[in-house]
Amino acid sequence: MTVRGSCDERFVEVQDEFERNFAARGELGAAVCVTVDGSTVVDLWGGAADQESGRPWEQDTLCPVWSCTKGAVALVAHMLAARGRLDFDAPVAAYWPEFAKNGKERIPVRMLLNHQSGVAGLHDPIPENGLCDWDLVVDLLAKEVPFWEPGTRHGYHALTVGHLVGELVRRITGMSFGTFFRDEVVGPLGLDFWVGLPEEHERRVASYVTWEPDPAGPMPKWMLAVADPTSVAYTLAMNTGGLLMPGVINQREVHAAEIPSANGITNARGLAGMYRPLALGGAFGDVRLVPSDALGAMSSVASAGYDHTLCLPTRWSLGFNKPVDNRRGPEGLRDSVVLSDEAFGHTGNGGSIGFADPKARLSFGYVMTRQGEGVGLEPRGQALVDATYRALGYRQPENGGLWFA
Repeated sequence: MTVRGSCDERFVEVQDEFERNFAARGELGAAVCVTVDGSTVVDLWGGAADQESGRPWEQDTLCPVWSCTKGAVALVAHMLAARGRLDFDAPVAAYWPEFAKNGKERIPVRMLLNHQSGVAGLHDPIPENGLCDWDLVVDLLAKEVPFWEPGTRHGYHALTVGHLVGELVRRITGMSFGTFFRDEVVGPLGLDFWVGLPEEHERRVASYVTWEPDPAGPMPKWMLAVADPTSVAYTLAMNTGGLLMPGVINQREVHAAEIPSANGITNARGLAGMYRPLALGGAFGDVRLVPSDALGAMSSVASAGYDHTLCLPTRWSLGFNKPVDNRRGPEGLRDSVVLSDEAFGHTGNGGSIGFADPKARLSFGYVMTRQGEGVGLEPRGQALVDATYRALGYRQPENGGLWFA
């Protein structure tokens, strides 16, 4: 498999692992980008953007990045907080009065971002592609009954947090989430990152290939939870308007909509570029996204422990994944995101990731077309992360765990 792009000689192991992903780990099409001290040290791509036609992955190929989009949601929330327009401790209803129903009257904004609000999904059925209808979803969220008493537990708000925070953005700024993100982040930084893709860019989007479980093999922990009709995971996964069904993420209607939890479309360069200012104290060049003192809330753990949606341990700051190593936990708890403890970012369905590590002055992006089975990093992405940290002189404990300098 031909890999194209550039790689600083110090990070040649990242290129080796990227090539190994195609040779030995089933990669179909992918890209990886790494910046250190603001400079791009890895920018690689390869494989097929479309498996059926064989259309190659080009330098400007875009890809659905699923929940990596939540990193953009968190960033925008922190930008508004830094400007004094959003108070994490204020009730959501202070900005969105219709939200004050069914026990949600006192839910503070921070509980949306750290996944403690209980508004983790929708009880009422939504129609096919219903998540594409902004007004429908936010009206349902305003009426929603929390799945648990707010603040008493945490559980991944997989397909609601984008609309929840995005509606706050709309109420505060008068702009849709995708418009604000484009005008305030994407444009100033020169990124190729879309939440609501214009039709003229459709030809560049890679086709996403959904993972299919082996009927004879062990089921991932989250799939066992989804199979239980009494679980929160079941309600969430079965009421998505079909978004999680094979091929739906490739539809033009889905690309055009704004689903900030899940339908961002970018590439590795776009993810690494979004996190680059956050790796450098909040600014890159003459573009400042947040003041340096905002990074503490981005990187500090705000909720942790057993996740009542994913049914495995997770850690969250205000809006971002924090690294967690479940590989030595009970049987089946292998879904991990192994970075350094200073890092924060977000994974995407099946293995994509973008993150910043301010201590290492590192930003990272990895996207791919073939979905993996886990909810954390797959061996493909983890191998690239590990090679990056090794190149920076980081180490891991002998018995496994997070990277440290």
